[in-house]
Amino acid sequence: MNFLYINYPSWIHPEIFPGVPVLGLVRWYGLMYIFAFGTAFFILKKLLKEGALDTPEQKATEDDIFSFIATGIVFLLIGARVFSTLVYNQYDPTNPNSVNYWTHPWLIFWPFDRTGRFTGLAGMSYHGGYIGGLLGMIFWCVRHKRPCMKWIDAMVTAIPLGYVFGRLGNFLNGELYGRITTMPWGMVFPGAERFSLSIRWVREFAEKCGMNVMNTGLVNLPRHPSQLYEAFFEGLVLFTLIWLLHKKKPFDGFSAGLYTIGYGFVRFFIEYFREPDADIGYRIAADTNAPIYLNTSLLNISTGQILCFLMILTGIGMWTGSWIVSRRKKMSA
Repeated sequence: MNFLYINYPSWIHPEIFPGVPVLGLVRWYGLMYIFAFGTAFFILKKLLKEGALDTPEQKATEDDIFSFIATGIVFLLIGARVFSTLVYNQYDPTNPNSVNYWTHPWLIFWPFDRTGRFTGLAGMSYHGGYIGGLLGMIFWCVRHKRPCMKWIDAMVTAIPLGYVFGRLGNFLNGELYGRITTMPWGMVFPGAERFSLSIRWVREFAEKCGMNVMNTGLVNLPRHPSQLYEAFFEGLVLFTLIWLLHKKKPFDGFSAGLYTIGYGFVRFFIEYFREPDADIGYRIAADTNAPIYLNTSLLNISTGQILCFLMILTGIGMWTGSWIVSRRKKMSA
């Protein structure tokens, strides 16, 4: 049999030390956050040496970038968590573990479920993190009287490379996988929804993938490893583009706009390969009965795509506003 799919590695677990008391609570996803923030500090330190954060009135220091990143991280985590619970979480009254965060906001940062089991802060939203991080950077710059767009430009140069670790963390958690596919790099994720082989299209799909299955029971079909798509395009590719242009930017705010537009554009199209949250589905749908595990129409729009479209508009606004400010400074000089 010629197999045309990949099984998710059985040795990968969300926990770094599965089964070990206390240490078993440490997860790869949390460690990836540390790597991401460490990478951001490394890139900012390099930009510091280049003088990218200096002004004629003031020279930036390593303490400045540490304080800048720390403030951004706090705001980012708050925004990511609040957005995840209030926008993406759907309350299910039939599920005893489901929480209505709109009526119980004090549970947003509560790391235990209703049974008292430690779950950590399960659920973070990138778009919420973007908003929170942006507000945090603006807050820091205003408080320390530093040029906002110059510092934000430096930060967005560092973010994409750190973002790679975040999506690798999702992959190691076996979450945020994509839609089903017959592509040879399709991967069978253990936690994905299974389909009944009594359904004709399921049997035909499995056969196309080279799966040797019976005609009864349930089957776990291969899916796009969309976490890896995002790590590559939204992380490595976007970082390379911004890094190559960061010394040639025509005005402060250019890199910030480029990152915002670039991420929004790339993520918008990757969303066609990524499966939307089952409890939300599509926000806009040409076919209201369209399954979320298949891409049946480009007009079926997810929550993430709507937010990415808003990011593109925000990036254009950043470019426009920053260009106007730059022109005025040159004219008044």
